[in-house]
Amino acid sequence: MIIFLRVVFIAMSMLLSSLFFVEWPFYYIIAAALVAGVASLLILILVEYILHTFPARLFAAAIIGLIIGFILGHLINLAYGALHITALDEYSHIITPLIYHLSGFFVMMYFIINYDEILFLDRIISPDLQSADEKMAYKILDTSVIIDGRIADLCDTGFIEGILVIPNFVLNELQMIADSADSIKRNRGRRGLDILNKMQKDQSIMVKITDMDFADISEVDAKLVKLAKIMNAKVITNDFNLNKVAEFHGVPVLNINQLSNALKPVVLPGEEMRVALIKEGKDQNQAIGYLDDGTMVVVENGRKRLNDEVDVTVTSVLQTTAGRMIFTRLKES
Repeated sequence: MIIFLRVVFIAMSMLLSSLFFVEWPFYYIIAAALVAGVASLLILILVEYILHTFPARLFAAAIIGLIIGFILGHLINLAYGALHITALDEYSHIITPLIYHLSGFFVMMYFIINYDEILFLDRIISPDLQSADEKMAYKILDTSVIIDGRIADLCDTGFIEGILVIPNFVLNELQMIADSADSIKRNRGRRGLDILNKMQKDQSIMVKITDMDFADISEVDAKLVKLAKIMNAKVITNDFNLNKVAEFHGVPVLNINQLSNALKPVVLPGEEMRVALIKEGKDQNQAIGYLDDGTMVVVENGRKRLNDEVDVTVTSVLQTTAGRMIFTRLKES
């Protein structure tokens, strides 16, 4: 489609240019058409370069700022005309366009400089994001939660509603991880990109990419916090440090790890369970097993039953930032 439009533009340019020379010899018409074709091709290259270089928000900010500036200039000129300053009548032909020029330029520059903080630009660029039910439902994903992968399954359950926002700077970080020389990092990055592709193809999940960026901020976490403030959004993460920084700035956080810990079954001292002992514990005679949800179970005097499935009785439960640990003893003892 884009190629077709390019061809139409060049052909129309050549045709219109040749119309100016219909009274001239035929070779003049051909020469004019060729010059117009080359010129229109160069114009296309320049225009497409500009459109691909500047973000849509920046372009929208420039156009809207210019329009608002001209409207402001018109109001100022109306006020100036109502004052009837006789001494300036002879300069009116200069003052009137100058007011339009200055107001249009200054307002446009204000919008360009502050375009990343003007939220209503998103409504113009992506009006589908602004329905009444979704206006306050932005949720920004950070790199850690994308790589983790559980966010896709969580969205499938319907517990996560609204629009999932993926900033371009997060995509860039994922790309850097996927291109890493370290095989572990490379696999993590590719996994994150695969998760995003899966979520985009899922019609029940609304995923939107934003090109909003902050050139004066180098750290991705700081950019996420600022973006969340501007969009009045929540941040979904697994990163403990980002969690604390966001809370400090008053940004709501949804931590997948905290959710996972909260959903683990509650056990009380005295309850019984069955667990497979798969490795030795840190202390003497201890053995370690895991529940189906990954909860670590420490069994006192269980080393002698290593690699067996045993019945245990809960003695205590310890909640840590890394998760929940259950301390037990062998039921037979």
